[in-house]
Amino acid sequence: MIADDVLTQDGIEASGKGRILLIACGALAREILDLRASNRWNHMDLTCLPAILHNYPERITTAVEAAVAKYRSAYQTIFVVYADCGTGGLLKAACDRMGVEMVAGPHCYSFFEGNEAFSKRDEMTAFYLTDFLVRQFDAFVTRPLGLDRHPQLRDMYFANYTKLVYQAQTDDPALDAKAKTHADFLGLAYERRFTGYGDLKHALERVS
Repeated sequence: MIADDVLTQDGIEASGKGRILLIACGALAREILDLRASNRWNHMDLTCLPAILHNYPERITTAVEAAVAKYRSAYQTIFVVYADCGTGGLLKAACDRMGVEMVAGPHCYSFFEGNEAFSKRDEMTAFYLTDFLVRQFDAFVTRPLGLDRHPQLRDMYFANYTKLVYQAQTDDPALDAKAKTHADFLGLAYERRFTGYGDLKHALERVS
């Protein structure tokens, strides 16, 4: 029996025999569901950890370990849809101990663009947003940094950044306009860079 917090294809419950569970960051849910539907990966189920862990990377490894322990007996294969994401190698070490695979790369900004291409850019002064972060900018940037209450903190937080790079997973003029507004709010130059799903697509293709 599949637990209530796991999204199965078409909402159908199934036994875990031959099925793959994706344990993912909530910030990737839309992209994963789109890839699952477009590729007819009916044998893949998805459960997501809270996207806000993006702001607390020290909590990610423990949360992933708990999710793997919870679902291990119900699935033939579990795949962790996180990159390192600020865990300093701890998530990779935990996945190795548990015998599960994860997405390669330092973070989602890298694997969306493609890890090889991203590593060659060496953009130390770029602030990145994905489709999810453009939509959830206030919840993940403005309020956690206190910029809604203390706008003067902006120049302290972003003094070493020169541009905001919107890594677009989709072609959406409304999101493009919103991302440009966020760049203006932060006082940064703006660049839109279409990435699509990058290495996320390739990682899921390999595990499928």
